[in-house]
This record gives sequence, C-alpha cells and structure tokens, in this order.
Amino acid sequence: MELKGTFVPQFRVPLPINRVVVKRIKRYPPLRTAKVSTSFGETLPESYHRCKPIKVHCNNNSQGIQQSSLTKSESGKLSELSFDRKQPSEQEYCGLQKRAFGRFVVRGAVLDEECWTAAWLRAEAHWESVSHMRHADSYKRKYAEQEFYALKQRCAGRDGNSLKCFCLVTVKKEEKNVRRTVLNSVVGTLDISIRQLLRGESYPGEIKKSSAFVACHEAYDSRKYAYVSNVCVSKFARRQGIASNMLYLAMDVASAAGMKQLYVHVNADNKPAQELYRKTGFEMVKDASSPWSKDQRLLMSMEL
Repeated sequence: MELKGTFVPQFRVPLPINRVVVKRIKRYPPLRTAKVSTSFGETLPESYHRCKPIKVHCNNNSQGIQQSSLTKSESGKLSELSFDRKQPSEQEYCGLQKRAFGRFVVRGAVLDEECWTAAWLRAEAHWESVSHMRHADSYKRKYAEQEFYALKQRCAGRDGNSLKCFCLVTVKKEEKNVRRTVLNSVVGTLDISIRQLLRGESYPGEIKKSSAFVACHEAYDSRKYAYVSNVCVSKFARRQGIASNMLYLAMDVASAAGMKQLYVHVNADNKPAQELYRKTGFEMVKDASSPWSKDQRLLMSMEL
C-alpha cells in the first residue's frame, strides 16, 4: 500500500537509560549535643571519629569493638586483651598503696585489662541516662576504646593537661576457692592527676586574659595541685562506700606526691555527688562556682 501526501508517522523511540544503583549505607544518627555526665557530676567529652572493627577475645566468643587510628604498638596491645584473665592475688600487689574496706580493695590499676574495664565503666556511666537511645551500645564501645587509650596516654605522662596521672580501681576482695576474672572484679574507678595552674590562675579553669602558659619556674612546686576526675562506680555495686573510699585513697596519693590542694568538678544539678564530696572533706570554691557558668559545673576543693 502506497501512502501519499506529507503524512509522516510519529514513532516514539525510547532513549537509552543509564541506570544508577544506589547502595544504601547504614548510618548512625548524629550524636546528641546535650551534655551527658557521670553519676558523680563530671562532664565527659563526646568526640568520636571513624573506626574500623577489631576483635577482643572473651570466654568462648568474641566481643566486637571499634578501633580508632592507633600506632602499631597500641593496636597490638588492644588485640592482646583477654577478659578470661584471672584477677591476680592480693599478694602480687603487696607493694602498692591501697585501702581495704568491707568486701573491696582500692588500689592503682596495673593490668591493661583493669584499665579497659575502668574505661568501660566510664562509658556505661557516660551513656547511662540515655541508654534507651538507638545505637547507645555502639557509642559505648567507641567511647570505651577511646577512653582506654586516653587513659594509657595520661598514665604514661603523655597528656598535656597533667604532669602525672594515676588510675585507681576498686576490686572485690579475694574469697577462698574463688578466682574471678578482671572483668568481674573491677567495680569502681577514678583518676587522680598532678597538674599545675596556668599563669594568672588562682584556681583550675579560672578565665583570664593572660597567656595560657604555666607559671614561672621559681614558683613551680607551689603552683602544683591534685585533681580528681572520672569517678565511676558500677551500678550494681553502689551505696557500699566505694566512691568515698576511692576519694580517701586519692587524698593519700596526692599527699604522698607532696600536693597541698585537691580539686574536683561537679555538675550543679548533681546534689548526691555534691553531698558525697562534702562528706569526704571538700568545700565549694565560691569564686569558681558561678550559677552563670556555661557548663554549669561547680568547683570544690580541700586542703591536704
């Protein structure tokens, strides 16, 4: 059949389609900017970064945690942690400064596993008030790992904020025919550090327009002070005098180091923590405890 005229059939020619496959990547929600604090009123940092998974052996299974950017030697230390390790006997720590009370003993942390457990207690305390939040467990693991390495740095004297740092842990006393793991022994922890006031400061954290350098060498020793931080007790072992006895040992450690003044920060809305510090001998530093402070922390101190 022949078509005449100018009629031109209209055809729809499909154009090639470039298909793009978008892979959905699971993303965690951003961290809340609200401050989260420990049970004893200390605001802890909320800084995290990308991590890669590694494994830590625990009993017959493995516990996935997150590893940040580490040196080769530090990475090796974390991979060697084993929570199957039994808590050493008290005779092995006979040379350490310690304080015994009730069913517990406070002393300095020696094992890496003790430092890790201390870091985990701090992570649990940090996220305790928001434990219902989605992915809270993942955040706790990241926090514990970062705190573990920060703690090792502080105790090794590689932290710019302190001259020395000691991590104290409360462990359960030995019982006949009972050998506990480190994980099941540590129930409390705190840091006691030796610091120095900056030039122009009369107390820690005082806001001055002067340069942020340490005081002159002539007054080096007189400008030193002791500072308590990261006070944490396992929620299953509270109200047994653990926090107060750790503070008493911290006072002994500070006195042995020649310190005359001991400081601690506490959140303004944490009345139980303030009462604890008062009972152990701390007093409010009025000049430093302004209700208009941005972080709403109060500074308390005591003379040793």
